[in-house]
Amino acid sequence: MKPKIISWNVRRLNKQAKRLQVRNFLRQWQGDIICLQETKLELITRQIVRSLWRGHHVGWSYLPSKGASGGILIMFDKRVVERLEHCVGDFSVACFFVNIEDGFRWAFIGVYGPNLDVERRSMWEELAGILSWWELPSCLGGDFNVSHFPSERSNTSYITPAMSDFSDFISEQVLMDLPLTGGSCLPGPTLENSHLG
Repeated sequence: MKPKIISWNVRRLNKQAKRLQVRNFLRQWQGDIICLQETKLELITRQIVRSLWRGHHVGWSYLPSKGASGGILIMFDKRVVERLEHCVGDFSVACFFVNIEDGFRWAFIGVYGPNLDVERRSMWEELAGILSWWELPSCLGGDFNVSHFPSERSNTSYITPAMSDFSDFISEQVLMDLPLTGGSCLPGPTLENSHLG
């Protein structure tokens, strides 16, 4: 069984009503690994995780927000995967998992990218470093804050330097870009290492 991964930019989790809304969607989607971006929370406690997760078998890792911007939360079902290691960077949270059912070892990296091109270069370096450190089949998911193709943006008809850098990163790391699925309230695209899928 392959774990079901959900990646979603929730655009803040600091209000109880929003967390209830997110919890209801997550219960409906029934993911095994959940990556939420733009939490806008500097501290994520067990109480916050319990307000989002459907059961007691939950583990989590997070990147705190910087003030009122950013933040990543990865939650996972400990009956499906065991986290062996994790690391938190400036733009990502990475978890080294082993599947409970078949013992398959792999990594999931949750990303929330910056809006500035200068900071994006640091993000690409950070992600490349994580991928080379563990040397595992890997899945990257999140909000990179950059499009891969002009067709993914409504107001751009040409390839920007940021798009070129994104394409270079995908190519250099031998990643496969999965297509966007769902609408504005559904999880966004993920990147999956070709060895995992």
